[in-house]
Amino acid sequence: MCQCQTDVIMRAASLKPLARSLWLDYLRVTIKTSVDFGGGLSGPPFLFLDPSMTRPTAGDEPNHSGLEAKIAGMIAPQLVNLGYDLVRVAVLGRERPTVQVMADRADGSQISVGDCERITHAVSAVLDVEDPLPGAWTLEVSSAGIDRPLTRLKDWMRFAGHQARVEMLMPHEGRRRFTGIILGADETHATLRLDDGTDASLPMNDIRRAKLLLTDALIAATTPTQPETADPKLAN
Repeated sequence: MCQCQTDVIMRAASLKPLARSLWLDYLRVTIKTSVDFGGGLSGPPFLFLDPSMTRPTAGDEPNHSGLEAKIAGMIAPQLVNLGYDLVRVAVLGRERPTVQVMADRADGSQISVGDCERITHAVSAVLDVEDPLPGAWTLEVSSAGIDRPLTRLKDWMRFAGHQARVEMLMPHEGRRRFTGIILGADETHATLRLDDGTDASLPMNDIRRAKLLLTDALIAATTPTQPETADPKLAN
C-alpha cells in the first residue's frame, strides 16, 4: 500500500528585498510526500490513459536521460491529461531517493498548492504501478518558479531575450559553463549572446543543466497583469 505523509512548503525564489515584498504570488510551491511501497494503491481510483492518446507534442518534452527519462515517460502523459506540463524530473540520493517533479499548468496560469497535491496523487499512483524505484522514496512536487530551469525547446523560445546560465556535459569550444542572453533555439541547438558580444550555439543534447537568471527584466516580464481600478475621485 502507498502510505503518504504530505508536508506543504512555500519557498520564495532568491528575490531582492523589494521584489520579495511585491512577489508573494510568485512563491515556489512545493509538496514533499514520503512514499513507502508494499503493493497496491490507496486513495480514490485513478484513470490511466493510453500514453499514445496524451503524448506531449514536440517541444513540450523535457530533455532527460537514464532513470529520469524513464520516470518522465511514465508520468508525462498523465500530467498532460490533467492539464499540466512536465518541466523536469530529478532523482537524488540512493538509500531513500527523492524524486523531484517540477510542473507547469498547461494554460500558463499560476500553479497552486492544490495543483501540486493533484500532481502528487497522480504521480504516486503511476509510480506505484510501474515501480521504477524499489523500496521507500520521497516525492517532491513543485512549480517551476521564476528562475526556472530550461528543459524544453519551448522554454528557450518563450524566454528569448532573458539571461540564462548553462552547464554542458562536456567542454564546448574549450569551456563547460556559459552565461548570456537567450537568442533562441531549435531542436538541436540553443543560442546565447555572451557578455563579450559573441554568440554560442550549444548542442541541446550536451546540456547538463540550464536555468534562467533572476533579473529585474525577468520579474517584470512574468508579472501577472493586474486589472485597473477606477479612481474613486473621478467617479464622484
